[in-house]
Amino acid sequence: MERMSALKDKLKADLTASMKNRDEVRTRTLRMALAAVNVEEVSGKAARELTDDEILKVLTKEAKKRREAAEAFKGAGRAEQAQAELDEQAVLEAYLPAQLSDEELAAIVDEAVAASGASGPQAMGQVMKIVNPKVAGRAEGSRVAQAVRARLSS
Repeated sequence: MERMSALKDKLKADLTASMKNRDEVRTRTLRMALAAVNVEEVSGKAARELTDDEILKVLTKEAKKRREAAEAFKGAGRAEQAQAELDEQAVLEAYLPAQLSDEELAAIVDEAVAASGASGPQAMGQVMKIVNPKVAGRAEGSRVAQAVRARLSS
């Protein structure tokens, strides 16, 4: 079998360390993250090793699930569960690239609009095709779409 990704190695090493330190939140979160990575590796026609980029996508998806669950718990008046989800999200975000600020995202969107010569909301797809690879993993899709929509409608 080929060499495991560096990110997966780091997750496993951190899991071992958190178990030794009896850090329950970190241990639980890393176990869940590695399970999600393993599920992704065996999904599809043949089992395969994920690249670091693919693992980042899995971790991003898991962090988003935690944030949405925390909002749902908060809305239901269950602050304790909401906090537990936010704690897990914080552990996952330590492995993700830093999120783009609104200003950085706006600059990338402006650049893409200028490059594509797009104008009007109907050109959103064109602009998204240019922006998405540049912001991969550093901004949530809904945030990117909102920024593009705002720029094209102004």
